[in-house]
Amino acid sequence: MITGTTKLIAHIGYPTESFKAPLIYNPYFEKNGIDAVVVPMGCRPEDYPAFLKLLFRLSNIHGALITMPHKISTMALLDETSTSAKVAGSCNAVRLGSDGRLIGDMFDGEGFVRGVSRKGKKVEGAHALIAGAGGVGSAIAASLAQAGVEHLAIFDANETTATALLDRLKKFYPQLQVTVGSADPDGFDIVVNATPLGMRRGDPLPIDIDRISPSTFVGEVVMTKEITPFLEAVRARGCAFQVGTDMLFEQIPAYLEFFQFPTTTADNLRAIAKLG
Repeated sequence: MITGTTKLIAHIGYPTESFKAPLIYNPYFEKNGIDAVVVPMGCRPEDYPAFLKLLFRLSNIHGALITMPHKISTMALLDETSTSAKVAGSCNAVRLGSDGRLIGDMFDGEGFVRGVSRKGKKVEGAHALIAGAGGVGSAIAASLAQAGVEHLAIFDANETTATALLDRLKKFYPQLQVTVGSADPDGFDIVVNATPLGMRRGDPLPIDIDRISPSTFVGEVVMTKEITPFLEAVRARGCAFQVGTDMLFEQIPAYLEFFQFPTTTADNLRAIAKLG
């Protein structure tokens, strides 16, 4: 039930037809008696800067979930951003500080790292390879760096994109060993597909499967299918792995903490979500 005291969390993006967050957050709020609601709000890019500022003038606004195509442009509209958001170069959560300042963070990578850790893979001191240095790859790189990986290898078909991520990582994590240019997974403890490869039938595999050790933990970000061709191939090699939707469910407890709501577990969220 929405009342005059309900805290409003806007889910802003364009278009909104594929939004899943309301189907996860709102059942959780209802079940736990939390007086808050997530509402999808479609906003075109040209209207977004003015809209975000006006949105946070509402007396009952509590925060916003930010999705495509606004994650990057949000950075210039905030008063304060986390290190993870700065390294990622994008933001997917904004809350109103007690002093009226807009505070932003990025949780895509946090969800990925929480999932890996919960599955028993040690991140601190690990050697990790990320294929894809776009938005989600940059966010995962930021969170892996924050979690204490020793070596981070970045590969992207666009060398400029990969080098820009390297520069941001070195700025905020000067002790981290960062390399770019190779997608060879040999010798890595953690390998991540952060490219769109796997979304469409017939896509090539993002990484040479024959070079992945059975002891390597493999992560996927593609969510269109739980077991993508890439995960099917690494599973056949005996690798432990994480499916794309795990990143989504694992980041929501971090969001809840950011918004200062009672938190929960990814398993609990999966059990009560109404995704159909």
